[in-house]
Amino acid sequence: MRLQVSRFGLILFFVCLLMKAEGQTHKFELGDSAFLLDGKPFQLISGEMHYPRIPREAWRARMKMARAMGLNTIGTYVFWNVHEPEKGVFDFSGNNDIKAFVQMAQEEGLWVTLRPSPYVCAEWEFGGYPYWLQNEKGLVVRSKEPGYLHEYEQYIHELGRQLSPLLVEHGGNILMVQIENEYGSYGSDKEYLEINRKFFTEAGFDGLLYTCDPAPDINKGHLPGLLPAINGVDEPEIVRRKIRENHDGKGPFYIAEWYPAWFDWWGAPHHTVPAAGYAGRLDTVLGAGISINMYMFHGGTTRGFMNGSNYKGNTPFEPQTSSYDYDAPLDEAGNATPKFMAFRRAIEKHLPAGVRLPEVPKAKPSMGLPVVRLTEAGGLFQDLPGAVRADGPLTFEDLHQDYGFVLYRSRVAGGRRGVLRVGSVRDYALVYIDGKRVGMIDRRLGQDSLVVDLPAGEVRLDILVENMGRIDFGRYLLENKKGILGDVRFDGVELKGWEHFGLPMKSVGRGMGAADVPGDQPVLRRGHWRLSQVADTYLDMRRWGKGVVWVNGHNLGRYWSIGPQQTVYLPAEWLKKGDNEVVVLELIKTGQQELRGVDKPILDILQ
Repeated sequence: MRLQVSRFGLILFFVCLLMKAEGQTHKFELGDSAFLLDGKPFQLISGEMHYPRIPREAWRARMKMARAMGLNTIGTYVFWNVHEPEKGVFDFSGNNDIKAFVQMAQEEGLWVTLRPSPYVCAEWEFGGYPYWLQNEKGLVVRSKEPGYLHEYEQYIHELGRQLSPLLVEHGGNILMVQIENEYGSYGSDKEYLEINRKFFTEAGFDGLLYTCDPAPDINKGHLPGLLPAINGVDEPEIVRRKIRENHDGKGPFYIAEWYPAWFDWWGAPHHTVPAAGYAGRLDTVLGAGISINMYMFHGGTTRGFMNGSNYKGNTPFEPQTSSYDYDAPLDEAGNATPKFMAFRRAIEKHLPAGVRLPEVPKAKPSMGLPVVRLTEAGGLFQDLPGAVRADGPLTFEDLHQDYGFVLYRSRVAGGRRGVLRVGSVRDYALVYIDGKRVGMIDRRLGQDSLVVDLPAGEVRLDILVENMGRIDFGRYLLENKKGILGDVRFDGVELKGWEHFGLPMKSVGRGMGAADVPGDQPVLRRGHWRLSQVADTYLDMRRWGKGVVWVNGHNLGRYWSIGPQQTVYLPAEWLKKGDNEVVVLELIKTGQQELRGVDKPILDILQ
């Protein structure tokens, strides 16, 4: 029976690839041991990839690679903070056009499993929640608190207007939709889960719904009546037993997150997972007729300020890198890796006789860059916006600012030496006395103070705080405000009278000139170079310190010399023949004025 399930599923896979029948309705449902597509057993061979982590211009190429590896389905989270960045302001344009992403998958002969959740984790800022939820009085995420449920319902209905017409029952390619996300690792309130189900169905998601949880938490996180998918387990007997225990003794059997790879965070070694240890497991799962979604098939890049962080209270704060290469089968640039080829061979073993996978597309060309001189500069503190004044420090949320930086400024009587103690810095601070940097405070290292010498007279104290990414997992989701959360004291005396300058860095380039920036304050530097041909490249930031890079208006993400990520991926799709512009915000090594590109990523060097 298991062999028949696998064979029927793969036959249907190739039928759907040939058909690409947009507008043709299908029926997708649960059988006792397998999924049923139009009444016949269907095995999902799925891989996760996220539309905001891939340039829109490259979506189709990544989907073709999914088919070439043997996938018949792709899974994706849907990111609330991407689509409702401010309360009541929705964005489904450009790289946020999830509807176009799903429709493109249908054009490429791929089914989709949709994961709106709305909590996603995903190593993503605040686990996908928009920052402004924290400004709603009394709101508690992942709970039955009325304020949260109201905002959640508004969002999911907006999403339903975009995506419910694309369910398989309505002629689209969305096979099933996940509610919540690993909720059993967080809580066990079945009434809350039932509210989730109700919101989804009322929003138009009237097809097959499911939950997913790690094996130890599956009994807490599933909702009776829905399929309880399992995460992180690939032993067939354990998969079957855990799902049967929570699903009236039945299947189908679905591994919603299978981890043949892992992610990175700043200051820790690059994570790699050998393909040899996982190709055989994939072979075993497919041979047993179990459906699977590998997390990740293709990670891509967490651009802008959208990386999340891990923190469990008794462990260091761990902000994640911008590279989401993940050691996945498809690398950050979308090229096949040895792991891709090993998994393709495992899938090929289960193809019906005479069926062949598409040829693997050639690797994209990549190039180095000659030295780019950054000839224009502007000090970050030289062109400040209007100040917000308050007696004590305000948080990002108090200032209605989502991401980026806030400069805190106060005055203090000088002519003395003492301890400057900053209450709860979130997450990284540079401290300046009269414009001169005197130290830094890093939440990762548990720091909250430094000893400083104040010159005589009244002294200007500046503290530049960077939001390094809100926590994306666990109970500390509820303690996710950014900036300075406590008071600031010098020699035990609280400092009062603060000016706050919001620096969300949504646009850069103003106030730059040919003159250099004196001192060691953070600097924005701009350069130009010309190209006769475009190809992928990787900006080599090993000689730089810490900051953010923009090319042709695209925020490519953060860099930090501590590693392990030392390069910033620059996709060919965002380069131009002719003139190209790069802007770098450098916080530490402010005299750096040259930038190079290399033809391969450097993701494994700690400094």
